Amino acid sequence: MLNENIREYRKQKGFSQEQLAVRLNVVRQTVSKWEKGLSVPDAELLAEMAEVLNVKVSDLLGQVSVTEEEDDSRQTIAEELAKLNELLALHSSQSKQFRKKVGEWVLIALLIALVCAVFPKWTAIFHEFGQNLYHMTH
Repeated sequence: MLNENIREYRKQKGFSQEQLAVRLNVVRQTVSKWEKGLSVPDAELLAEMAEVLNVKVSDLLGQVSVTEEEDDSRQTIAEELAKLNELLALHSSQSKQFRKKVGEWVLIALLIALVCAVFPKWTAIFHEFGQNLYHMTH
């Protein structure tokens, strides 16, 4: 949600990623990562961004605050950013695990292909196994 809000408010203000980056003293790629949800700004930058975009921090975070004090509370901002960082870390971890599993299966397939190429007799054995497996399922 934060990433979408940053993009939305930046566009409403008519800023490019580069223009927002210059105002926040960061590189354009940093703004891009925020908008893609790959990272989140720290509390200080988030407060600065809210000021540059002329919105409340709670608007960027997608929160409905009860009081103005709650909106500007650095503790509330830090807690919300910590939650977002945890979600990013979890997503990253899950993606790494998935890529690892895919890599393992690709390696197994390559090993089988290598064995079949080196030992022609094995090709016939795997072919027969595949035929038997196919006939068992159909």
